[in-house]
Amino acid sequence: MSTISEFMTNHHKHCDELFINVESAVDKQQWGGVSVKWSLCYNEIEKHFQREEEILFPEFEKITGMNEGPTQMMRIEHQQIRGLFKAMEEAVKSQDKLNYLALSETLMVTMQQHNMKEEQILYPMIDSAISAQDELINSMINYK
Repeated sequence: MSTISEFMTNHHKHCDELFINVESAVDKQQWGGVSVKWSLCYNEIEKHFQREEEILFPEFEKITGMNEGPTQMMRIEHQQIRGLFKAMEEAVKSQDKLNYLALSETLMVTMQQHNMKEEQILYPMIDSAISAQDELINSMINYK
């Protein structure tokens, strides 16, 4: 199996693809398909956050004793991203292309910075700290 870094980075890429699909449909004003694509994207990113917040981060914190460090910052950023998603969902419901695309631009920059911190700093720290990676990855795969 892969490392936690590889597993989570691959999932970031999957979420990015879903996000791009929604943005493309909104840009073309294909509102019939936007809702379905939006739901897929939102649900997958939320599942990613929950895997981190409920499985990965607590395990890392338990092993390292770092409860107020990088995992806490990632949780704060997750909340910021969730706030943007709520606003974007309203733009989808009202079929407001310009508002959606403006919010999408903000979210894309926010997620890129967030993912870079996880991929370049946090995930390698987790890889170094956690030896039972296969078990942890399986737990995340089987999560909800």
